[in-house]
Amino acid sequence: MPQYLAPGVYVEEVPGPRTIQGVSTSTAAFIGPTRFGPTSGRPELLTSYADFVRIYGDAVDLAFTDQGRFPNYLALGVKGFFDEGGSSLYVVRTFAGADAAGSAHGAGSVPRDTAAVRLGLRARFPGAAGNLRVTLTLRSGNNALTGTDGQKGLTRVREFDTVWAVADSGDHGVYTVRRDPTTGAWTLTGGGNPLPLAEAGAVYPITALVEVQHPTVDAQGLPAFGAPQAVGEFGFDPRAVGTGITTVLTANPPTRRAALSVPIAIEGLDALGASSDELPGAIARALFDATILERSPVATTPLRLRQRVITLTGGTDGRAPGVTAYDGDPVGFADYQDNATDLPFNGLPTLESIDDISIVAAPGASTGWIGGGGGQGVAQAINNSVISHCERMVYRVAALDTPPRFLPGEALDFRNNRSSTHAALYYPWITVSSPLDGSRVDVPPAAYLAGVWARSDSTRGVIKAPANEVVRSALDFETRLNKAQQELLNPQGVNCLRFFPGAGFLVWGARTVSDDPEWKYLSVRRYFNYLEKSIDEGTRWVVFEVNGPGLWDAVRHTVEGFLFSQWKSGALLGAKPEEAFFVRCDASTMTADDLDNGRLVCVIGVAAAKPAEFVIFRISQWTATQTA
Repeated sequence: MPQYLAPGVYVEEVPGPRTIQGVSTSTAAFIGPTRFGPTSGRPELLTSYADFVRIYGDAVDLAFTDQGRFPNYLALGVKGFFDEGGSSLYVVRTFAGADAAGSAHGAGSVPRDTAAVRLGLRARFPGAAGNLRVTLTLRSGNNALTGTDGQKGLTRVREFDTVWAVADSGDHGVYTVRRDPTTGAWTLTGGGNPLPLAEAGAVYPITALVEVQHPTVDAQGLPAFGAPQAVGEFGFDPRAVGTGITTVLTANPPTRRAALSVPIAIEGLDALGASSDELPGAIARALFDATILERSPVATTPLRLRQRVITLTGGTDGRAPGVTAYDGDPVGFADYQDNATDLPFNGLPTLESIDDISIVAAPGASTGWIGGGGGQGVAQAINNSVISHCERMVYRVAALDTPPRFLPGEALDFRNNRSSTHAALYYPWITVSSPLDGSRVDVPPAAYLAGVWARSDSTRGVIKAPANEVVRSALDFETRLNKAQQELLNPQGVNCLRFFPGAGFLVWGARTVSDDPEWKYLSVRRYFNYLEKSIDEGTRWVVFEVNGPGLWDAVRHTVEGFLFSQWKSGALLGAKPEEAFFVRCDASTMTADDLDNGRLVCVIGVAAAKPAEFVIFRISQWTATQTA
């Protein structure tokens, strides 16, 4: 309460009525195996397929050590999600490990011309996409030595830069640039003994350019490497913050961003056994050899004589992930912790801390990851985990699909394994074009339908059923269903994908897999999620306020204002607001016990619009009359 102690004019800001902002309903989360990327920690927000490829690899097939090759359904699903209209996506990578004794990370050693200590390179994350081709190129700058005898100095260098220095006597070696903080005098340390600047004949700054090429396939489906991607250009002194090759390419980067942007790490530094002044030279000689270092200042040296090329091997996609990998596997986390900043969980639990997710899918899980798609038990177990996650998180809905090559009767049997108001099932699979070579491939539809949901939400609103919408990516469906087949599936909550001449490939169903008729429509389920979460987040200011009539009126007006806007948009039925909704928050909704225990109870009722699933025109013959 402000105090008024002296005469005067007091201007005060009075808060206006509170409003509720509608939440997003189109942010999705996918979980499943990928070719590369982190296996634990908080998922990354992706806004394009290119973001996915940069972190998790491309759409080349996965090769599981125990079940053989599978199409990369999650990568294909991510592309389909964005192609269909999705804009925000989180991805969780499942990884089951290689075997009891082996590592799934690609690794290799720097080739050596001598028997000196070798340094190793290791892929940051497990996966066959970690079998990278790494090119190290030694780059040399112009002579940085200035002045004449007795007045020599350095230009275009900074402290802790690494240089190749040639003395007047003809001796040469790798040195580190140091500067006295008091006098500003330059010195060259390392190389066995410090080199006085007065005795230097030439000083050439040297750096290492690091490039990687990711394994992929060419247009004929043969193994190949992609275009070179620069990781960066680095010095050799670990004391140079952010620019030393071993500090950037470290096994435990300081931030998750660094872990995601640098796909390799250098190993074996301890074996060099050098002091801090000698270490930069030891690193440079271990990576490039003395012969390459000696050639580097010569402008005519061919590029191939300045390079080391290392192809990492041994990376695998691990075993086919089972339900444990989706539920979260602490053992798997301990074996494959990506970096020191990762949070100690993986699988579906990683999504629980992200508030804005409303759609969850597990692309490819309906195969059960068993050769020939016969693992229906595993597929159903994974589906159950995804559904349970959505039910536990309340405001999420699972997009599911049937296993491949199912007949309509088999699809119906698969649906009857679980009933839920927080899941929708789609059948059959979609035939799309591979982003790698343009070949036709059958893919599970759930990820693509998540994109259709997001598109429909954006253009029409969440109250509009995400059906009678074109599947933009479809070249065909695995099975073309007819009306009689859909009459078997639709009443049981199997949403069919249909082809109609002229209209194309359409989503022709919008039901949940619920046995409760009140929640049979997907749009109603998702709309109530939207309402409930919007009210939840828009009324958090109420907590710890004085629980009395003034607060009750404020809450009622806030919720009524939000529902009135929903009625005006057509989401609620009724010719006037009183027919569309009601909000009660007063003494009639709370008991003395509620007030004593700090409870404010607001009762809300809404008449949500439902989709026109069956459009019926009743036509009869009419005899013309003179007045007609």
